[in-house]
Amino acid sequence: MTGPGGDFPPHPGLAGGPVYLDYNATTPVDPRVARAMLPYLTDFFGNPSSSHPYAETPRRALAEAREQLADLIGARPAEVVFTSTGSEADMLALRGVVLASGLPHPHVITQATEHPAVLETCHALERLHDARVTVLPVDRNGLVEPAALAAALTEDTVLMSAMAANNETGALQPVAELAALAHEYGSLFHCDAAQAVGKIPVDVQALGVDLLTIVGHKMYAPKGAAALYVRDGVQLEPVVYGGGQERGLRAGTENVALAVALGTAARIAAAELADGVPTRVAALRDDLHQRLTAALPGRVHLNGPEKNRLPNTLNVSIDGVLGHELLAAANQIAASTGSACHSGTHTPSPVLTAMDVDPARALGALRLSVGRWTTPGDIETAATALTRAAAAQ
Repeated sequence: MTGPGGDFPPHPGLAGGPVYLDYNATTPVDPRVARAMLPYLTDFFGNPSSSHPYAETPRRALAEAREQLADLIGARPAEVVFTSTGSEADMLALRGVVLASGLPHPHVITQATEHPAVLETCHALERLHDARVTVLPVDRNGLVEPAALAAALTEDTVLMSAMAANNETGALQPVAELAALAHEYGSLFHCDAAQAVGKIPVDVQALGVDLLTIVGHKMYAPKGAAALYVRDGVQLEPVVYGGGQERGLRAGTENVALAVALGTAARIAAAELADGVPTRVAALRDDLHQRLTAALPGRVHLNGPEKNRLPNTLNVSIDGVLGHELLAAANQIAASTGSACHSGTHTPSPVLTAMDVDPARALGALRLSVGRWTTPGDIETAATALTRAAAAQ
């Protein structure tokens, strides 16, 4: 199998552009994925729910895609529900559990560095459905203390939601331990694994989760392809009502082409995980970190855990510079910062703020995420551009 920048041609979408170090934001669609889905945009157009011959090939393709995705996460195919986005999958999980619980004031627990898709859904559940929501703090590495969850659980807790890996720092939550605690109180456990699936091994049985979100555009499939793992026996209120597709949880004729794309991406990811690609990705990430620290001694600070994080993610702050200004000056790089811009004013990342990172340091943060087409030459180019820009400021 191939590795980062390995035995397959450069991606056409990256040719001639800046070095792409924003794989946590989105990934280029793998050409193998695009080729696999193309026939279902042209020749095999039938509705997979129909009973005539035009439905046969799309129906088989949909079933195969479901099986490929299930294989990647250790699930059964019937437990995979296709959705359009990770945000939709998160909403189906959270809203679905709360509305299906039948309790007048169901209790939901999440944590401070979750994706807005989870946090905003929790706010909506409070506002619209009388849910009670507890948002747990995190430590300086962005991790939830299991003791904090144990203290927050009550007999009315219907769901705990915690991400597998943080999108900014790559921090890996102790999901298995948190899920076991939730189950002691009879609570279900949802895990947003958008950033983790395909980058590290994810097994729903080993984690002990009841619901798990998967996002295609984080693993080289197109945007608009996602899924929710729903453990057999878990009751959810549907997110879309209608014809009964996707176990009745998400009505609407399935987009077979996008399902095929997600299944193909899952098959490729499984092969790469088995081939040791995460180790090679981590070597590129660490090379970039080492080059920056060597060129800017004493000025580079890692945000988040050193060990317990995604192999592709490096979040660092550089003393004396603002992240957005540094990226603008180092225009050979496409990456993200640790700040958000509101009406021309930059504010620190809520994730880094929740980790109690100093505001000045948070404003200097860069998220540099590598991926399938990152090469050693890209790392050298990026490190040189960043150090020159930082030295000039």
